Amino acid sequence: MASIKKRTGKNGVSYQITVSAGYDSTGRKMIHTKTWAPEKGMTPRQTEKALQRAAADFERSIELGFQLDNRQTFAEYAGYVLGLKEQEGCKVRTLDRYKELLVRINQAIGHLKLVDIRPQHLNAFYKNLGENGLRKGNGKATAKPALLEKVKQQGIKRPDLAQAAGVGTSTINAIMRGEKVRQEKAQAVAQALGAPLSELFKVEANTAPLSAKTVLEHHRLISTILAQAEKEMLVPYNAAEKATPPKVARAEPNYFQPAEIRAILDALDTEPLKWRTIVNLMIVTGCRRGEIMGLRWDRVSFDLNRIKIDRALLYTKSRGVYEDSTKTSDVRYLRLPAETMQLLREWKQEQEHNRLMCANLWTNSGYVFTQDDGQRMNPDSITAWLRGFSERHGLPHINPHAFRHTVASVLISNGTDVVTVSKQLGHASVTTTEGFYAHMIEEQKAKATECIADVLLRSGRRSGPDLNAIKQA
Repeated sequence: MASIKKRTGKNGVSYQITVSAGYDSTGRKMIHTKTWAPEKGMTPRQTEKALQRAAADFERSIELGFQLDNRQTFAEYAGYVLGLKEQEGCKVRTLDRYKELLVRINQAIGHLKLVDIRPQHLNAFYKNLGENGLRKGNGKATAKPALLEKVKQQGIKRPDLAQAAGVGTSTINAIMRGEKVRQEKAQAVAQALGAPLSELFKVEANTAPLSAKTVLEHHRLISTILAQAEKEMLVPYNAAEKATPPKVARAEPNYFQPAEIRAILDALDTEPLKWRTIVNLMIVTGCRRGEIMGLRWDRVSFDLNRIKIDRALLYTKSRGVYEDSTKTSDVRYLRLPAETMQLLREWKQEQEHNRLMCANLWTNSGYVFTQDDGQRMNPDSITAWLRGFSERHGLPHINPHAFRHTVASVLISNGTDVVTVSKQLGHASVTTTEGFYAHMIEEQKAKATECIADVLLRSGRRSGPDLNAIKQA
């Protein structure tokens, strides 16, 4: 039976609920306590009923084995869970994203005790996320004249500035041309130059509301944290599972038509060999940006006309450009057409020429695609280059991921089985492939049904069935 003790302090009246849970292995009595305070405006009768209910719930939770922590806040426990994720080998990029999301989450519910979090708190938070003005550091920045002067004064070269800031050379070039860049990249450049962001850049804040997809990201992280608390029996249930996050409709994959690919290939003829090779590889393999940038020469087999995809280059604000396993930690071998292999041969020769020109300034990184001095490239540079490429040639905006969807579309529309498509793209499972390209797959199933009907039911059929043939069979 729970015991209740009334306490009166500077914050008003509260009650200490105490429950005994027997004795431990040393013979010491195990006592659990919880502090409960009535809500403002409660009558004495309402207070008494709510207090008895709280005491009964607390006693029942102890009997079920829950060790309710009446002091630990969500923010404190979230830090602990992220530590567990890091120990489990969670990817750096994922952890960095969790930390970004936790900034907003902790502002809203970080002060709440784990045991006090209710679905209503989360629903209110999700609603608030969908309102204007919640984006932080997500604006666009344009260089001021002071930046150009500072670069000139310091005599720093663009590749050196890119390396110091942890951004791609294409980003530095865009800044120097007066183009808008992401605020976080401008911040990195300002920091590398030893000046405040406001001194070197003009920033336009992004006040657009967060998308339903981003709100759902917050919900999933909260659910992950509370699921761990439920697993450790710190809370009786996961409040996020009972909340109502926004629904996100799966967008149809954006892919290129054959005529659009031909237009891109035609425009590439006048571009530098390195970028012709990069884009060609994306078109024929469907690889992710980081996988293309993470490709090394020792993974290219000119004898077998294939490449090995097992590593990727990624970028985060905390680490800059770094190498990691692929998104799904898979290893796959992809065969390449003769045209692509020839581009790789030509590019290898050009890169060797660059190495000789740089002499001792060359960095022998071993990557297929590098900066002018041999250093590895930021995968974001692909997106930036394609943006400029499409503008130069009057082409629609080119999303590099659309090449990936295009490969899937070509394979599926030509009858390739889903398992092979999944392996080509490096998906975690066939289920992932089926989810992404469900509409395309259903269209092919419909064609298969018609094919069966054409061959077995319609081809050369007479006006009526041949009963003799049926009897003989």
